[in-house]
Amino acid sequence: LKAKELKLIREREKKWIHMLHNWDKYITRRWKKVRDRCRKGIPHSVRGQAWLHLCGAHHQMRLHPNAFIELSGQPGNEQVVDEIQKDLHRQFPNHEMFAKRDGSGQLDLFYVLKAFSILKPDIGYCQGQAPIAAVLLMHMPAEHAFWSLVAICDHYLPGYFSPGLEAIQLHGDMLFAFLKRFSPNAHKLMKDQKIEPILYMTEWFMCVFARTLPWTSVLHVWDMFLCE
Repeated sequence: LKAKELKLIREREKKWIHMLHNWDKYITRRWKKVRDRCRKGIPHSVRGQAWLHLCGAHHQMRLHPNAFIELSGQPGNEQVVDEIQKDLHRQFPNHEMFAKRDGSGQLDLFYVLKAFSILKPDIGYCQGQAPIAAVLLMHMPAEHAFWSLVAICDHYLPGYFSPGLEAIQLHGDMLFAFLKRFSPNAHKLMKDQKIEPILYMTEWFMCVFARTLPWTSVLHVWDMFLCE
């Protein structure tokens, strides 16, 4: 990076650090400033803390300081645990955190997903949760990732991981309506070929594009998604 670019990054980092130290004031009275800074892209060095605060997971950590340790120490449902273990090696296998079987990244991912399944037995475990948890673990410690996953499933993707997937089917219909409005030719082709949205958009939405877009785009999408 050139000196000018480094200076700009440092200035943006300072702004974010100041904002995180005064979070309650910014999120309640200066939300547009938060939104504008997220749209520019959160600096990588503070992204983990920013995501934690944007989704409100820091509140849950304060309210339940020992919950993650207690949940991750429980054995959990044997069938659910087996399903989680089968999926661990499939999450970003080329990333250094998750490349090694039984490495620290895979262990953290296991504990996060198992703790979630124990906390939310009505939801349990769904394969779409694993990529989301993995992306979170790339940016924050396991406890932060756990509470952020809880917040995302509760407030951002409610109903996405329920047995019937009702919410994601509804959003697929909404996507099809947008397609009809903004790209009628594509909509007509899809309809004529009987290609339902659920066939191609499930992984996009359920994994928040984590396994679909180029990585820099994924991070930018997540910055805006967790903010807006």
